[in-house]
Amino acid sequence: MISFIRKYFVKTVSILLALLFIYAAASKLLDFENFQVQLAQSPLLSAYSQFISFAVVIVELTLAFYLCLPEFRKLALYCSLGLMSAFTIYIYLILNYSDFVPCSCGGILEKLGWTEHLVFNVLIVLLISAAIIYHERTNNLHKPLSLTLSLQLFMILVCCGGVVALFLSSERIIKKENNFTRRFLQHPIFDDKVYDLGVNSYYFAGIAHGNIYLGNVTTPLFIAQIDTGFANFRRTKIFLDNVNYPFRNVQIRVRSPYYYLYDGNVPVIYRGNLGDSTAYTISYGDAFFNQLTVLDSMKFAIRTQRRVDLQYTLGLLDLNRNPKVSLKPDVLQKQIDGVFDVDGILTAGAENGKVVYTYFYRNQYIVMDSSLHVLNRLNTIDTTTRADLSVTKLSDGRNKMNAPSVGVNKSQALYGGLIFNRSNLKGKNEPASSWKNSSIIDVYSTDEQYYIGSFYIRNKGGHTMSSMICDGRYLYVLIGNELLRYRIREGAFNFKT
Repeated sequence: MISFIRKYFVKTVSILLALLFIYAAASKLLDFENFQVQLAQSPLLSAYSQFISFAVVIVELTLAFYLCLPEFRKLALYCSLGLMSAFTIYIYLILNYSDFVPCSCGGILEKLGWTEHLVFNVLIVLLISAAIIYHERTNNLHKPLSLTLSLQLFMILVCCGGVVALFLSSERIIKKENNFTRRFLQHPIFDDKVYDLGVNSYYFAGIAHGNIYLGNVTTPLFIAQIDTGFANFRRTKIFLDNVNYPFRNVQIRVRSPYYYLYDGNVPVIYRGNLGDSTAYTISYGDAFFNQLTVLDSMKFAIRTQRRVDLQYTLGLLDLNRNPKVSLKPDVLQKQIDGVFDVDGILTAGAENGKVVYTYFYRNQYIVMDSSLHVLNRLNTIDTTTRADLSVTKLSDGRNKMNAPSVGVNKSQALYGGLIFNRSNLKGKNEPASSWKNSSIIDVYSTDEQYYIGSFYIRNKGGHTMSSMICDGRYLYVLIGNELLRYRIREGAFNFKT
């Protein structure tokens, strides 16, 4: 019996390995597009998914062929040992050093969990090692066992080291070098509650003390309030101490304990106490602006246009200082016209006092303190470093786009040290169908160049999300007539408050 095992052991292991590799390669080839997409979502190798998807299949089929040829069996066994060791260290890294454990990549892995597959791979590695030892003992009796083991260890170290190097390089590319490959987080949010608002003209005005506040573009002098449990909803009409202005675009913002009402086309800002229906003028004639975010009770970050060249610039409106307006001309960086190319969205975080400006047409967001001093200029994961715009200057000095623009970012929400950025671009290996039926949210840190991951917000009733807001525990989203609450999985984004 022992002599029979010795005689056929190596051949049997080789055939079993060949069948394993053929099955694995065939499973990938039968649904190769899906295999590529899943590999692209790998938290370790996503930056190299295109190359690796082809290389793995080719190597598996090549080894299966040479394992069946006696004259090449020894070399094929050593290469198989290296390949299976590489697969094993990959799974080990996934389980112990990955930000999340991804879905399966097809083949046998679909039938086993990650831990079970790690055990399976270790057993295969030990089996290959034993087959190599038997092969050497049978065909080269004078070769020291220590030399055989050393060669095996060398092959294992080289292949495992290659996977580790790819992992480190992929992490650097994904998080630091801005290669446009998304990392989809595994179930970071869960559907929780839905409230039908009746109309689709609401927008988020703010969140405070367990209540969400909504403005409405069709009834701008009403503020709506709903508790975060979606149990009580009410609308309050706002009465202004002075309404004799040609308003065009009235907006409401909430920063506890106040709400603010403004229209930058008219240089006026009103303030009222939450729960009080009357708002009083706190600023008139101090500044025209096209965006405003509240920093504290009497201090605002604004975006305005300079009189000298009509280009956009950020500024501080501090009603307790003289002069009240302080422009920050070096924050926004012109590439083409200083208007469309620097267009973006201005947001402030109540939790940490940081202000973020994200460009619409290029892959950059600017993190500032409450005095609009630039702390970081950081990048989103796409590669659009320069705005792709065609702009014409009119005779009256105004700029106008004369060709369709390539939008990069759409909107954002802040919470603590995180930015939830709604992207407008599809990344590598992302199915077009998902983009037609969903909005993509990329999550970034405000503290460093760090891309955390991405997730989808599915459309509802043919409507895409219009805005979002976060309180750390839930993400609230407006889609059509509905207000949706998504529960955030604990630790999904590693909040920095």
